Amino acid sequence: MCGFTGLFPLRTARAGAVAIDPGLLRRMTDAIAHRGPDDEGFHVEPAIGMGFRRLSFLDLAAGHQPMGNEDDTVFVTFNGEIYNFAVLRGELIAQGHIFATRSDSEVLVHGWESWGVGLLDRINGMFAFALWDRTQRSLLLARDRIGKKPLYYGVAPDGTLAYGSELAALVPVPGLAAVLDPAAIEDFLAFGYIPDPASIYRDIRKLPPAHFMLIGEGEPLPSPRRYWSLPAPGPVPASMAEAAADLRSRLETSVAARMVADVPIGAFLSGGIDSGAIAALASRHCAAPLQCFTIGFPGPTDEREVAAMMADRCGATHVTQTVAPDDVIDAARFQAEVFGEPFGDHSSVPSLAVARLARTGVKGVVSGDGGDEVFGGYRRYRWHAIADRARRLLPDRARRALLAPIARAYPKLDHAPAWLRAKTTLTEISLDSAHGYYRTLCKLQDAERRGLMTPRLISLLDGHDPSAGIVAALDTGADALRAAQLVDLATYLPGDILVKVDRTSMRSGLEVRSPLLDHDLLAWGMALPSTLKLQNGVGKSVLRAAVGPLVPRAVLDRPKQGFVAPLAAELRRAAPRLRSALLGPAMLDTGWFDAEAIGRMIDQHEAGRADHAWKLWHLLVLEGFLARHAGAARATAALVA
Repeated sequence: MCGFTGLFPLRTARAGAVAIDPGLLRRMTDAIAHRGPDDEGFHVEPAIGMGFRRLSFLDLAAGHQPMGNEDDTVFVTFNGEIYNFAVLRGELIAQGHIFATRSDSEVLVHGWESWGVGLLDRINGMFAFALWDRTQRSLLLARDRIGKKPLYYGVAPDGTLAYGSELAALVPVPGLAAVLDPAAIEDFLAFGYIPDPASIYRDIRKLPPAHFMLIGEGEPLPSPRRYWSLPAPGPVPASMAEAAADLRSRLETSVAARMVADVPIGAFLSGGIDSGAIAALASRHCAAPLQCFTIGFPGPTDEREVAAMMADRCGATHVTQTVAPDDVIDAARFQAEVFGEPFGDHSSVPSLAVARLARTGVKGVVSGDGGDEVFGGYRRYRWHAIADRARRLLPDRARRALLAPIARAYPKLDHAPAWLRAKTTLTEISLDSAHGYYRTLCKLQDAERRGLMTPRLISLLDGHDPSAGIVAALDTGADALRAAQLVDLATYLPGDILVKVDRTSMRSGLEVRSPLLDHDLLAWGMALPSTLKLQNGVGKSVLRAAVGPLVPRAVLDRPKQGFVAPLAAELRRAAPRLRSALLGPAMLDTGWFDAEAIGRMIDQHEAGRADHAWKLWHLLVLEGFLARHAGAARATAALVA
């Protein structure tokens, strides 16, 4: 893995501001040094400045970047891996191209010379890159199909385009991180992350997955263009047995491609099916025993025993560590340091711990990320399918007239038995499918969010509706499971899961490869009938059938368990510090939040009258960002601007 930065004057650049500032470029690149501790490189000429940090995996001696072609007319900075680079390299050599390295990066410069933007259709991998063509006087910015690798960009007040692998790389650019985006604040409180293409800063954007921008020198910034979409489903397997056999073959191919490196590759290993199957397949491609890495927490969430059973099954070396829960206030505040903006997925805390553990033994790992999204593993998929069946039984008018008022009147029984907690289910069924699924994704529901906000922040939101992105992504013509999966592939996967994986691993100087998110495998999996994924209320049925011979029965039958540490009790114990943080200057001096409403939430949680753990955690994360990156006075001025 690596990180890159760049500066490129646009047509709007002020006179006299065109020259690239090498000092600024270095500060931008130094800000992401953790992404590439092995090497650094720069290329500066009047029209472009490119910076790079390297974590070496292929051609350790000669893979230096920025990398040019034979006559230095094309330069690239690249973050990721091209898994089919050997095939593309052979094609390009046959066309007469001369390669100076064995690095997959060099495929990009020669591929651009032969295929132009068509290069993007040919490469299979995880990537973000910037490519400068001196002859055509153009800059290409591109991001992989699924969104595994990040790319941020923004236009500074002087008209210079700045880009980089993380938000931290753009913060040093004068004026670029000056104004916060109030809509991003509400999106964060709704989802726990800020969906593409927005960032916490009004003037910094994320290039969406499967998009590129081709920018001509002296031209205005174009809108991102999509180069790939999920293909329409083709012929599907006739039976579960046929689908399982096909999936097993595809998995073996995908894992084998991701084990190619000039350094050892290990594996993340939890107690789940996905990581267990990937570890079993990866162990077949190691000269020495595969190194697997697991962390555990004291108590019922500890997965080390089941993971050890899986490691023993595939003959792996199992490296484990017990991690005591971090101080909850400090952990929330550290999110801003890792992610550069508010990011609320609490599983990022143990994810960072296991990445640090893995880095003590290897430079890269394979993981089981993507299995739930592609093969229907989340519990919310099952409940969404049930709610959709109920919607079809009741006419729209009846649902709105009967169920909506019942749902509003029904008490919120957080501590009651599951069969009595019907408020959420009744509310979802009373809504249409898109808004019902939106509610299952929300960390703080609409009324809860607005209840914490002052009229000032509500007016700044100017009618912003976080549900709009979910409604736009949900295909009303698809069955309930596929519709929900499509939403997650467009939003939750790139906005939460892949952000968590990239930032926590790169913070540790570790590369993570995800065989289940090979774009061809993903497209094949999404084309399968939902009946092969969700059977008798159990998700990932076809994946279970495919990998059954590889994993112990105890892993196959084990209920799904999130990768998190207990939070509710920690927040009760930390209630005095919780009040100090959430009712302190970073939050309240902004004038955005209602102190009484926040205080009531803390009181209810501390007394055990309600479980507000996840809501309070997200507020703590936001407070940590404001305290560290904005400061109350600056944030207030920014939102008024």
